[in-house]
Amino acid sequence: MAEREKKSTRTRRLPTTGDMGRQQDQVLSGAENAPKIGKIAGPKKTSEKSGQRSRGKAETKQTETKKTQTKKSDAKKTETKKPAEKKPAASSKKQANPGRKPSNRGGRKAQSPAISQTAAQVEAIKAQQEAQEKRAARKGRGRTKKTQKPPIKVYFLGGLNEIGKNFTLYECQNDMIIVDCGLSFPDEDMPGVDSVIPDFTFVEKNRERIRGVVITHGHEDHIGAVPYLLKKLNVPVYGTALTIGLIEGKLKEHNLTGSAKLHVTPAGSHIQLGCMDVELVHVNHSIADAVALAIHSPAGTIVHTGDFKIDMTPAEGGMIDLARFAELGKEGVLALLADSTNAERPGFTQTEQTVNNSLDSLFMRAEGKRIIVATFASSISRVQMIINCAVKYGRKVALSGRSMVNVMSIASELGYLDVPDGVLVDLNLINRYEPGQLVLITTGSQGEPMSALTRMAFSDHRQVAINPNDFIIISARPIPGNEKTVGAVVDELLKQDCTVIYESMYDVHVSGHACQEELKLMQALTRPKYFIPVHGEQKHLRKHAGLAMMMGVPRENIFIGDIGNVLELHEDHMKQLGDVPAGSVMVDGLGVGDVGSIVLRDRRHLSEDGLIVAVCSIDASSGRVVSGPDIVSRGFVYVRESEALMDEARDLVYNTLEECARNNVRDWSGMKQSIKDELSRFLYQKTRRSPMILPIIMEV
Repeated sequence: MAEREKKSTRTRRLPTTGDMGRQQDQVLSGAENAPKIGKIAGPKKTSEKSGQRSRGKAETKQTETKKTQTKKSDAKKTETKKPAEKKPAASSKKQANPGRKPSNRGGRKAQSPAISQTAAQVEAIKAQQEAQEKRAARKGRGRTKKTQKPPIKVYFLGGLNEIGKNFTLYECQNDMIIVDCGLSFPDEDMPGVDSVIPDFTFVEKNRERIRGVVITHGHEDHIGAVPYLLKKLNVPVYGTALTIGLIEGKLKEHNLTGSAKLHVTPAGSHIQLGCMDVELVHVNHSIADAVALAIHSPAGTIVHTGDFKIDMTPAEGGMIDLARFAELGKEGVLALLADSTNAERPGFTQTEQTVNNSLDSLFMRAEGKRIIVATFASSISRVQMIINCAVKYGRKVALSGRSMVNVMSIASELGYLDVPDGVLVDLNLINRYEPGQLVLITTGSQGEPMSALTRMAFSDHRQVAINPNDFIIISARPIPGNEKTVGAVVDELLKQDCTVIYESMYDVHVSGHACQEELKLMQALTRPKYFIPVHGEQKHLRKHAGLAMMMGVPRENIFIGDIGNVLELHEDHMKQLGDVPAGSVMVDGLGVGDVGSIVLRDRRHLSEDGLIVAVCSIDASSGRVVSGPDIVSRGFVYVRESEALMDEARDLVYNTLEECARNNVRDWSGMKQSIKDELSRFLYQKTRRSPMILPIIMEV
């Protein structure tokens, strides 16, 4: 009986070393063993046979050590252990046998060394498992992010490594939007070209995916190419009131007003274009109604600043919406594309109020003289300052220059320009007024060859003749690369003994672009992950990149691109993809793109060395020279002073044609090439010049 009682007691006792081994196995093998432990630990009565089976399992466990087996034998002979223990490795805090009150015979609570060692092992295994689970969770989160957030691509089709021709394309989830579509003025090596626009080849191929065009402001380098784009594909155009008004004026010149889809979108509003939500954020610039863009996409938010500066006392409108930029920074900005024009200039850009005070002083100084002010036609706030000064000092105002008249008319209609009645007079009537009663507002601040001020300087203007009694104010800074042409205009004006005031000698102009401290502030507010400097030449882009690194942006998160580059942005990476077709298309008169590199090469050739034309007639049957050759020179030498050279050239052409006839060469292209080769070699030996040679052969 005592033996049966002893066996029964051993069967009911739970915290044996074998049970501890099974608990360790539970941690090692996973949650599938948990029910087995609970079943063993339950209050159900067991028979002698079941007790023996339990002991057998414990004794045959491979993971048990010799020390654990010894402690198991000792534990079987004592009744000081608790009948129920908490599971050391289980995630649940419940006891294994909540229905049975634990016994505490003898009052001892000491735990055996074997149990302590096993618990330590269990804790170590548990810590290892938790570390593995964390690593797996991190990998899983990374995979989830990549699948949840798509990348966004940026196509740089203009505005990099140049001033002007701004044109950027964004793509996300098969939707594309265009930001700005401007032109640039031709370089000196583009003779005869009127303007330069972006290459639309890539956007034409993707016309079905383009959801719209968003314009940041109304300057030519941002809106000038819109009519040419709309001729290729008719997509909606969005912008602020003044920007759309200026675009409408351009579309009238191209007869596109009836078909164009123009939408006035004020600052602070949102435009839904496919999967991208474009938010317009108010900024300060040298033209009213300028905005930056916050492009909210599934990939993240991209801030495209456009042209901006931070002006606390702007001439018109409110100051830049710095609070919204700060909010965007808190929400998270994936990338910042920022204006780099003034990245080399330290400090802050001066406020427009500086110009207002300067103009007032100059008007007072110019008493009794005719005032001529040259400024940008799009600088409406500057024109308003000039009109206000004219009204203050009792002067009439006349506008000169087609673009100046057009822009002022649009601005006045939209309410951006306030001109009192009786102030404006027609340019053809200015001779009716005394010089001290007039102010002329004109274009030509950049020295453009066909601008009004340039024509005045070279005495080529039909209504205005410069005289010593003129007080001329150039209220602009030359665009990089235009310094020489502006200097030439100033020199011509000074030769006519008039007074000329320009930026380097007086505060008559402030920039519309942010300087270094303003660029740093934009970085600090938006806190972008990636940074791409735009709108500037290479030196401006690199300087701006350096400022970003000073603000804590890693070098690997900065991209300095070029026209045609494609950049993929993702929260986990930034990488450059293959280039797309991009470049420049020349506009010459009504021709768009018909002036290419070959035509420009020929024009440069003609401008440098002139032209030689060799004309002759040959017999159709024999190939012999019937008449000529005659040599005509244009831009090469003065024929009357070079008759001997012309005679030698004529004899050379004759001999070349006769040689072709003797060798039975009747191919016209071969004959012309022979004339070109021989005549070019001869003229270079005699003059060290290589004119363009044009042979003309006629058969009779």
